[in-house]
Amino acid sequence: MQLDLILGLAVAGATLGVVEGIKPGPLLTMVIRETLSGGLRAGLWTAAAPIFTDGPLVIVSLFAAAWFATNPLALLLISALGAAFLFKMGLECFGIDPPTYDEDAPLPTGSFRRGVITNLLNPHVYVFWFLIGGPLMASAAATEPLAPIAYALTFLFTIMLVKAIIAYTFDRARGQFSERGYRAALGVCGVLMLGFAVGYAYQAWTLFTQL
Repeated sequence: MQLDLILGLAVAGATLGVVEGIKPGPLLTMVIRETLSGGLRAGLWTAAAPIFTDGPLVIVSLFAAAWFATNPLALLLISALGAAFLFKMGLECFGIDPPTYDEDAPLPTGSFRRGVITNLLNPHVYVFWFLIGGPLMASAAATEPLAPIAYALTFLFTIMLVKAIIAYTFDRARGQFSERGYRAALGVCGVLMLGFAVGYAYQAWTLFTQL
């Protein structure tokens, strides 16, 4: 057992998890959106999406990295679907009513599903695992089978932890928002989502012209 290789990949996974956790992107925006509209539980459910999206991709990427790199049609389809979904969610941000903070109100539903869909339709997730994470883990597995497991587990744990902390931070501030401030915060989320949608659509168009 090569402990230095296992530890090295664990540190790399944790570092990338922190970076991906705080980096602006569709899932982070969705975490903030769900927290502002549904509270901490909704934000935490959304933050848990990577374990059910990135988790299976970790396994698939070990075997499909080479195929994915030579088949841009798959990324084109994901980019187009992602653009449509984020455009829809972005527009909805401008119509969400301020929460009432009623303790007897029913718990919000669908946050986890929206988080999973957002991450599944994010082409950068596939690019990361199939073109970066997958080859890295595959090369390490040839020397130490436990190294890619350490990398994947630390990455998934830290990215969810960071997003959960962000959800908690926004939930603490949620009750201090005026209605105007609340709508402004969600408006920023909406603009960001529409921006990501445009970026995905441009990527899909670029891939289409290369086919």
